[in-house]
Amino acid sequence: MTEGFRIKKAWPRVCGSDVRRAQLLPVSNISDVMFRRFGAPAGLRARHRGGQLSGPALTVSVRPGDNLMLHKALVMAQPGDVIVVDAGGALDNAIMGELMLARGVQAGIAGIVIWGAIRDAGSIAQQDVPVFASGVSHRGPYKDGPGEIGFPIALGNMLVNPGDLIVGDEDGILAIPHEQASEILARAEKKHTAEDQQLQTTLQGEYDATWVDDALIRLGCEFTS
Repeated sequence: MTEGFRIKKAWPRVCGSDVRRAQLLPVSNISDVMFRRFGAPAGLRARHRGGQLSGPALTVSVRPGDNLMLHKALVMAQPGDVIVVDAGGALDNAIMGELMLARGVQAGIAGIVIWGAIRDAGSIAQQDVPVFASGVSHRGPYKDGPGEIGFPIALGNMLVNPGDLIVGDEDGILAIPHEQASEILARAEKKHTAEDQQLQTTLQGEYDATWVDDALIRLGCEFTS
């Protein structure tokens, strides 16, 4: 096997019902119930006009500054896939622009996440298909390889296996292991319901902040006059 230059053709994907459940949840709630440890680097931000991202990961690893494998991934993508590209976080060369995004739109992808740079930022900013990237560069990419498709990748500290559930909103990107997605989303739904109830209580002027002093006392904070 040629590690570093290979393509896997099939893998298990998160189920469609979990994809739809995730669309109704803020990424922050999912992150909270995953102990806030599974997010992408904070600099990986939304570049599109607006809209939630949710779908199974089609993982791509490229040499920084090269997008040959992303071109192949666009051919392989199934409707609803999120193409997730590990470009090493490098920002000198754009991995994708508006032409490649248009191909993704025609293929019916749910979105693209690039740990690296894009270009044609003005055009992409007017699109509704979610695009997340670490930065912007006018310099175009090379197309020489190597790279991988369909194997585990890492975007900073965020590990992504093919088929994992990728979610994203204005707060950032998160990967949910596809085998645990249903259980994690159930916890996130409870968290979201509890926070919504807390918000309503706060808006009614009934917020109980006694827990703050309780925590300070428990942690040994000294109160002086």
